[in-house]
Amino acid sequence: MKTMRRNFLKIAAVAVLGWSVRPASELLASGGSEPSEGLLFASRHKVHAGPNSLTAKRWAMVIDTAKLNEKVMEDIVHVCHTIHNVPNIPGNQNIKWIWETHMEHLFLDEHNEFQPETAAKSALALCNHCDNPPCVRVCPTKATFQREDGIVMMDFHRCIGCRYCMAGCPYGSRSFNFMDPRPYIETTTPDFPTRTKGVVEKCEFCAERLVEGKMPACVEVSEGALAFGDLADPESDVRKLMAERFAIRRSPHLGTKPCVYYLV
Repeated sequence: MKTMRRNFLKIAAVAVLGWSVRPASELLASGGSEPSEGLLFASRHKVHAGPNSLTAKRWAMVIDTAKLNEKVMEDIVHVCHTIHNVPNIPGNQNIKWIWETHMEHLFLDEHNEFQPETAAKSALALCNHCDNPPCVRVCPTKATFQREDGIVMMDFHRCIGCRYCMAGCPYGSRSFNFMDPRPYIETTTPDFPTRTKGVVEKCEFCAERLVEGKMPACVEVSEGALAFGDLADPESDVRKLMAERFAIRRSPHLGTKPCVYYLV
């Protein structure tokens, strides 16, 4: 027994020394202690595009607040939530990927009580797919990660429900399933996974549609109110719109560099 105990203590000491030499942050960044695991983990950030995929160096969205109306916003929310199996849970358990909200809730530091009557009173909120996303930095399991094209993704199976990403996101763009969401899905779409209790979820810029050569569903039903394209391409729709109209982003002073722009 004493020999076994001494051997155990030796192994434990070596393990502690190993952790002290290699920081925990490095281990998390590599995805494991084996090089092959690290390579596999890094590959998650690459865009594995097929022959028909829509690709970009940096995807971005532009929302024209002048073209938004009640019907358009309802159609956008409905199609997004339907194809992504977002539950409709009554009460405070409000799961949402994209939603309508008042302008003063979107732009806390840009509120103008003397704005003209013609100005938009409400608009849409969603994940901003920031260039510098705090949600990615604070996720301990890397269930939240950013692809090379800028899209901030969620690995629902890797999520442990710690909600650090929700605390890190300054835009309230994430929802947490406090209960099993599946009984509250009216019609399940088999092409997209459902979530479970204890999992965070959010908008992913319809990455599953981009790989099929399709634009995000919200853009398709927006009647021109939403545009989606490559921020790095001067000829893209998003760049052309921002060259013609004044665009603002949500709380840019936070340094997150959102990639959802609002035309005002």
